[in-house]
Amino acid sequence: FLDSDAQGGVDELTTYLKNAYETEDHVLLLSTGDMWQGSSESNLTKGYVITEWMNHLNFAAMTLGNHEYDWGETYIENNATLAGFPLLAINIYDRDTNERVSYCQSSVLVQRGGARIGIIGAMGDCYSSISGEMSGGIYFKTGRELTDLVKSEAQALREAGADFIVYSVHDGHGSSSSGSISDSALSAYYDPILSEGYVDIVFEGHTHQRYVLTDGDGVYHLQGGGDNKGITHAEATINFANGRSEVTTAELISSTTYAHLPDDPIVETLMEKYKDQVSAGDAVLGYNDSYRSGDYLRQLVADLYAKVGEEAFPDYNIVLGGGFLSVRSPYNLAAGEITYSQLQMIMPFDNTLVLCSVKGSDLKKKFINTSNSNYFIGYTAYGRSLGGQIDNNATYYIVVDTYTSTYAPNGLTEIARYTSGVYARDLLADYITAGGLK
Repeated sequence: FLDSDAQGGVDELTTYLKNAYETEDHVLLLSTGDMWQGSSESNLTKGYVITEWMNHLNFAAMTLGNHEYDWGETYIENNATLAGFPLLAINIYDRDTNERVSYCQSSVLVQRGGARIGIIGAMGDCYSSISGEMSGGIYFKTGRELTDLVKSEAQALREAGADFIVYSVHDGHGSSSSGSISDSALSAYYDPILSEGYVDIVFEGHTHQRYVLTDGDGVYHLQGGGDNKGITHAEATINFANGRSEVTTAELISSTTYAHLPDDPIVETLMEKYKDQVSAGDAVLGYNDSYRSGDYLRQLVADLYAKVGEEAFPDYNIVLGGGFLSVRSPYNLAAGEITYSQLQMIMPFDNTLVLCSVKGSDLKKKFINTSNSNYFIGYTAYGRSLGGQIDNNATYYIVVDTYTSTYAPNGLTEIARYTSGVYARDLLADYITAGGLK
């Protein structure tokens, strides 16, 4: 949200977007999701500061991303109430009612300069990217079911007078590129049949890539990456005489385009409003004497999980700590004084530590011998004493967090929980405060 040495904020972007409203015709701002995750300011306010910023800039709609679920549905509902724009997700359903979740709309029809623009929002097949603890009450309709929902919604919007259909989907291509994209490459996350008259342009997200691609029907697919590196921009003309529309511009706009602009005061105004929450991240924890890579930090957290397990659950012979551990921008810790906000940016996820039992065969396959580079493990003294001799049919105990424990293929059974509200970054914060990185 704020400029830092590690990455840019929205200070200058706000000015750029306001200038666009003043100099361009019929501006429409959209988000394809993951808006509330990535900065300490947003995390400490549970997304509210970002939602208010979006209100100030008159966003037309926001599609939900998987990281909107990082704090559970309650905070989505709270942000939906705060937002002056609709949250979109045509395919997220309540398990109990089998109805679309109440805090989302399937689409919205807006008007700019006499043209009516229909905007359909959807979450891609990102269910496994959400902690099971935060998503137990919902399910996604994907694949053919999602295609049918979008087709039906597009037809309904056309019948309601839509001149142009935008599809905003929180999913996307797996690499940054430009040019054309084949149907086979698209089909991993998008049904090419939607380009046959149902949608006119597709804004995408989730994969953190930067691209402007055209499919076989000439429909543009755009994604602007992540970490405030830039935005995507398109222009379309609509001929009211024959009802035809054409995308005349589709491009990536780098943050370097607006980095020189003056800061807009709304950013400081919002920071002042939320200063009590945000200031909690400003205190200096300690000193880091050298550059620490993301992998170094993840391994350190796995070791700290193991240590917590030994201390908190002495009645169990715990083998290891760790599991799926993710880091976010700036993906490392530079030398110097360290604040809690820095740790919250790198390890933002609120996943509680848990003691779990696991069958020996799963322990070896999913943790010790895994090929998943995001899994890190730290052995306890007992774990080291085993010397790698794990009985496939025996039961063992490990300490992970709820992102790993609720992922069913890991075969874990929760036994007990560690202190509520203590997450990976908090263990790291205590370690730094105790001088661990000097």
